[in-house]
Amino acid sequence: MRLSQRAFRRHGTRRAATLLSASLILLSVLLASPAAAAGQVSQQRFASETLQRDYPYTLYLPGGYAVSHQAYPVIYLLHGSFGSETDWVQGGRLRQTADRLIRLGVIPPVVIVMPGAESWWIDGHNEAARTAFFEDLVPHIEESWHVVPEREWRGVAGLSAGGFGALNFALERPEMFAAVAAFSPASYHPLPPENSSAWRHPSFQRDGSFDAELWERSNYTAHLDDYLAQELTVPVYLTAGDRDRLNAAHHARLVQHALEPRQPGDVRLDVLPGGHTWRVWRASLPRGLSFMARHLQAPVPLETDDAQVPAPTPDR
Repeated sequence: MRLSQRAFRRHGTRRAATLLSASLILLSVLLASPAAAAGQVSQQRFASETLQRDYPYTLYLPGGYAVSHQAYPVIYLLHGSFGSETDWVQGGRLRQTADRLIRLGVIPPVVIVMPGAESWWIDGHNEAARTAFFEDLVPHIEESWHVVPEREWRGVAGLSAGGFGALNFALERPEMFAAVAAFSPASYHPLPPENSSAWRHPSFQRDGSFDAELWERSNYTAHLDDYLAQELTVPVYLTAGDRDRLNAAHHARLVQHALEPRQPGDVRLDVLPGGHTWRVWRASLPRGLSFMARHLQAPVPLETDDAQVPAPTPDR
């Protein structure tokens, strides 16, 4: 039987209303699911025995963290020279990038820790940032948040001076990190260029002058021999801008050439359009997170008295 024009309109209206209602229900379910929920960013601090002051950090927790009953991989993301723990959120759009990559399945849900330091991530003349990172920050994070305290679930990354620090940490302590990413790393060899802030940073100031000996002891080159001689290797991702005023692409290539013979195929360098700026670092962040995600293990059920963290599975 054919519907009248009025009945047809009523039928179409009811059908549209039904479809809209179903769509709204589906949308509410998706938004309520941990995978679709936005990550949370908060400012944290704790008392550092090494620094004898509070150690600040910004924390990114993936959507659904509080109700997932899972332990997550963790990435330590370091800021640059004269920066702070808020830089990656304010200038790097960390939360938007991490949320999008997790939602698309490019990276697993991950905890990201953005610590603050007054040094170049070394035990410098102004503070012992390296010691505070390893002996205070990492234990605090692993005691306070649901992260797996094992190498296969731990990565480190950073920009400029933070890239310098990330490379140093990974090469000095390869037993701690499954992957490292360094964006425009300030890993200059043999010395920083004249326009680098390293020359005036308190970390390297001794009696009012730049401490070249401390630079040589702190740079990645000081760790190379021991790193190349041991069994473990850490996959490395590097970026730099093609118009970087500090010639970071050249120095990143030196890092690549030093490591590539020991770990062929596990040292990647991308040269991107731009300078020593947030434009390059924002473009580097999703690339670096994606690279590290291929080497980090996925979240696992929280450990209980009857269950241990499972052995890592092969790289995805």
